[in-house]
Parts: sequence; C-alpha cells; structure tokens
Amino acid sequence: MIQTNNGDHMKNKKISFSKRIENRFHFLELFILVIFAILFYSLFKIMVVDGEKYRQSLEQLTEKIVYGSSACRGRIYDRNYNLLVDNKAIPVIYYKKKDKVTAQEEITLAYSILEHIKIDNSLLSLTNLKEFWIANHEQEAKDKITPLEWQKYQNRKLSYNDIYYLQLDRITNEDLAIYDEHDKDAAYIYFLMNKGYSYEEKIIKDENILDTEYAYIAEHSDQLGGFDVKYNWERVYLYGDTFRTILGNISNITREDKDFYLRNGYSLDEVVGVSYLEKQYESILRGKKATYKMGSNNELILLDEGKRGNDIVLTIDINLQKEVEKILSEEVLLIKSEGNTEYYNHSFAVIQEPFTGEILAMSGKQAVYKNGRYEIVDYTPEIVTSPMTSGSIVKGASMYVGYINDAIHIGEYQQDECIKLYSVPKKCSWTSLGYIDDITALAQSSNVYQFKIAMKVANFQYSYNKKFVLSNDNPAFAKYRSVFNQFGLGVKTGIDLPVESVGNIGHNDSPDLLLNFAIGQYDTYTTMQLSQYMNTFASNGLRLQPHLLKEVYHSSDSNELGELDYKVEPKILNEIEHKEYLARIQEGFKAVISYGTGVNVMGYTWNPAGKTGTSESFLDTDNDGIVDTATLSKTFAGYAPANNPKMTLTVTSPDLINPNTNSDFMSYGNVRIARRISNYFFDTRGYD
Repeated sequence: MIQTNNGDHMKNKKISFSKRIENRFHFLELFILVIFAILFYSLFKIMVVDGEKYRQSLEQLTEKIVYGSSACRGRIYDRNYNLLVDNKAIPVIYYKKKDKVTAQEEITLAYSILEHIKIDNSLLSLTNLKEFWIANHEQEAKDKITPLEWQKYQNRKLSYNDIYYLQLDRITNEDLAIYDEHDKDAAYIYFLMNKGYSYEEKIIKDENILDTEYAYIAEHSDQLGGFDVKYNWERVYLYGDTFRTILGNISNITREDKDFYLRNGYSLDEVVGVSYLEKQYESILRGKKATYKMGSNNELILLDEGKRGNDIVLTIDINLQKEVEKILSEEVLLIKSEGNTEYYNHSFAVIQEPFTGEILAMSGKQAVYKNGRYEIVDYTPEIVTSPMTSGSIVKGASMYVGYINDAIHIGEYQQDECIKLYSVPKKCSWTSLGYIDDITALAQSSNVYQFKIAMKVANFQYSYNKKFVLSNDNPAFAKYRSVFNQFGLGVKTGIDLPVESVGNIGHNDSPDLLLNFAIGQYDTYTTMQLSQYMNTFASNGLRLQPHLLKEVYHSSDSNELGELDYKVEPKILNEIEHKEYLARIQEGFKAVISYGTGVNVMGYTWNPAGKTGTSESFLDTDNDGIVDTATLSKTFAGYAPANNPKMTLTVTSPDLINPNTNSDFMSYGNVRIARRISNYFFDTRGYD
C-alpha cells in the first residue's frame, strides 16, 4: 500500500508539473500575441494614421534648402521723397572653394574657365605670379631652399613663412619666362580664387560680363568645380557725392564680425552696411533672400519669395544739402586764398528744425593740397567726432549758471574791467566795455562779466591780485558742467549714427581754468553738440535728440513707397526749468545780432538771434606730440525768426586765423558761410 500511494503521489506530481508548464506556455503565447498586437497597432499608426506627418518630417530632415542671391536693400529718400539711394542688379561670376580641393585642381580649374571667359590680368602683381609658379612647381620650389635651411626649419629656427618668403625671393625672371599672357590670365584667376578667407565667395568677374559668358557658367556650374553666377545688387546714388559719406557704405561681412552676423541669421556671403546710415539702419534696409528647396530631380522649388528691404525717409532736404555743400566748398577754397590762414583747412555747418530735432542739412568740407593746388574733400563725419575749443558761443549757458546760483540777477550791471588774480596774468574782454548789464554782456561778448559770475558761483570775493582758491565744499566746476550738460554740451547728443564723440572734458579743476571754462576756453565740443545747444534755446528750453531718420515704409513691389511702418517722433532729452532766465538769455541773443558782435552774420534774415564765438586753440605743427602754435577758431550758432524759429544754424571754422604774424588781417569766412546759408534758406522757404 505504501508503494502504491507513493506511485500515485509521484504520478500526480508529474501531472501538476506538466499543467504548470502548459499554463506558462499559454501565458507566453498570450504575451507574444499582445506584443504583436501592440507592434501591429504601432506600425499601423505610424504608417497609416501618422504616415503623412512622419513623411513630412523625413522630408524636412533630408531636404536641401537653397537661398537666392543677395537680396535687394531698401531705398533711401530725403524728406521731400526725392530718391537718394536705389539699387541696380549686376551680373557676377564667382568662385566658392569646395572642401579638400587641392592647389593643382584649382590651377586646372583656372585654365579651364579661361576657355569661356575673358579676364583682365593688369592687376596681377609679380608676387602673385611667383605664388602661381610655386603652386605649379612644388619640387622646384623646395629645391630653392638649402639643406641647412631645411634643417633650421626642422629645428624651428625658421618658420613656414620664412621658408615661403625665401622661395619667393629666389624665383628668377628665367623661372617666370615660361609664362605667356594666357598663363598670366590663369595666374590672376588663381589669385582671385584664393584671395581673402576660404569661406567667402570670391568675385572673379563683375564688370563687362558678356551674355555668352554668363549663360555658359550658369548652364555648366555643376561641372565647373565651384564656379557659378549670380546677380548682386549695387547701390546707385542719384545725387552723386551729395551727402554721400553720411549715407554710408555696404560691403562683405568681415571675419571679425562674422560671429555677430551669424547669430543674427545672416549668411557669410551677404552684403551689409558697414558705415554711417547704412550701418545704423541695417536691420531696416536689409532685404530678405528667396528660399528654395531642392526637388527630387534637382529642380528648385520656391518656398519663400525674396523681398526688398524696407525703405527709409531721411530728415535731410537734399536740395538744401546740395546748396550748403556748394557754399562750404566755395568758401573753404576762398578762405585758403586769404592771409593768415596757414593752419586752417575745414569748416562745418548744421541746420536743424528747432521743435523736432530733425537735421535738415549737415556738411563739412576740407581743403587738401594735391598736385600743386587745393582740392575740396568731404569732411562731414567729423561734425560728430571732432571736438573744438568753442569760445564765447557758450556764454548763454554760462549766464544761466549765474542766474540759478544767484551769482547774477536779471538786469544787473557790472563793470567790464580787466581782472588780476594772484600769480595769473590779467584777464580781460576783447575791449573795455564799461558799465554793462547782462544783455549787453551777451551782445558784446564780455569775458569779464562771465569771470565775475564764475567767481561768485565759487563763493570767491574778488579783489585785485587776490589769490583765487576753490573750496572743497563748493564744486563750482560741477555746477557749470551740470548746466552745460542740460544744454547738450559735454554729453552725447544721441544722434542716430554709429559713432559720436562726447568732446574732451578737462580734469584739472584749477580756479583759473574755471574762468576759462565760463567763456568756452577749456572743455571742447563737437559742432553737433553746439547745434543741439543752440537748438535748446530756439525750442524754448527743450533739449531734443537730433536725428536723421524721419519715416520707415514697408517695401513694395513697385517703384512707389509701400505702407508707412512708423514715423520718428521728437524725443525730449530734458527741459530747461527756469523759463524766465531762458527768456532773458534769448533777449541777449537777439541783441548779439541786432547791435552786438553778430551784426549781419545771418544776412538779411528777419528777426534772428544767436551767438558768436572766438577761441584760442593750439596745434602741434611739427608732429612732435607737443602743441606749439596758437590759432584763433571761429564759431556761430543762431536761429530765426526769434519769436517762432524755423531753423537753427551752426557754423564752425577751427584754426581759421593765424595770429602770430605781422599782419592784422582776419578772415571773415565763418561769417560769410553763415550769411550765405541763412539767406538761401529763407529765400527758398520764406517765414510762414
């Protein structure tokens, strides 16, 4: 019985084990079926449900995007919508180096392309031809170097450049005699192919391209190893050189700037604004390239049409600008023919609209001695970058300092007499003016009146030959500079150009220099700063940011302006607080023109106001780093009509007069410039 029971038990155990195996097998079958169902559903979803989405994603990952040639830039107009800068398409044959191309392969390409285009090799230099010889004669070039020199090269006593220059130097005329004109053409093309940075498109030909040349390259570009054609856009200047420098230039992206432009979505073959307005408004003027994708049969499929950049309208009146440049050119040459003008060579002029800050015209002209005579070149950019000692023109701001610091009161009289401080030479006005009030002090440009104000601002009680000391608790210089800044002197004007100088700010705060500061004989200012200064008076105390951009328009498909994008509104930088003092100074400025130092400076203009300035400047005439010669500079800034100004005019002529001669002659060139410009302005515009 025991044996039987054990046998049944073993039998039952085997059956139980078998069932467990079978159950596990069924579970595995079910698991596999579920996995297959899931896989089937996933494949079905990918291929059927989401098939189109994945197909599009694959196309996006594998498609080749191609951009069109350089996009057309926006146009530039003057304030009266006269077109100043347009675009012209020019055909270009160019070369783009392919990866791992060898010098020999490029030489072969240079010869092969010559079969289809004509090239002018007149700019091929001897060095270029020698470099071509080295590329063609690698072993012979190596043989030009002695074993000892190669040993020095191995020992790093000679660099690769040292070796290369030795090879160039040792190439003889006999070596080069193997080259005829055809070879020189190929050498020049090879030079152009390797000029500049490797990533750049190299212009091979962009002038006098024949239709047959352009057509052949276009049709066979896939066989020409990097040669291709395109149309570039060239800027066209409809008014020639008028306002040309401030309009700016365009050029290829430089290696130094490439990271910046790449971050901003540019490709390295694009042309960008590199100076002045073209650079300042690059983001507006930049065009948008057409975008294509490469189809299955290598056809180009348009994805996004190219678009010309937006157009800009400037504040400049081009006809006024043209006349101002003409006047300056004539007068600068005339001044150079006058006596005592050895150190003079340029003048500036700026015209602003008082209540908007818009610049109507700005120009600088310089006389340069060439080929035995003086020629005129443009000097306009220096209006914002070249500071000068301005002289008495700043006395309006100095008077305001006196009023707000109770150093002078409206209508107060003072004796104009030379003052004498301890260990300082006498300081006087240009002539003895007697007992004068604040209006006459401005009209006759009294230095002494300003000296006495400055000493009171510094809490110094003047007496003859007394030592003038500035106390630490009375920062007189800071008081002056704070006010001058409010009028635009000693701070940037904010003009919309890429560069601007703040002028030269003195760091020596000696008492004597405070007196000089008050009459414009210490810190220096640019002509644009002087224009903003006078414009603040003309606008009744509003310091406005000067600007050249007036409006921006969306590009259109025609030659007409598109839809207005935005218009530049006047920007007030600060406002002069005490209007009663401002009005008093304005009365003084009217007196300057009616009976003071500025009589007839603005010609027959009705009801003008302004301020003249004469300053002593110093030059380094022998370029030894030490100033050695004193000159006199002339400035003028004014506005008209005084009761409702239509314009602010600023004219400056640095180093106009050489006072170090036996002659007393003084040129009135600065006055003539101001008078002619003012008369022309109101002759053509009137006063309404």
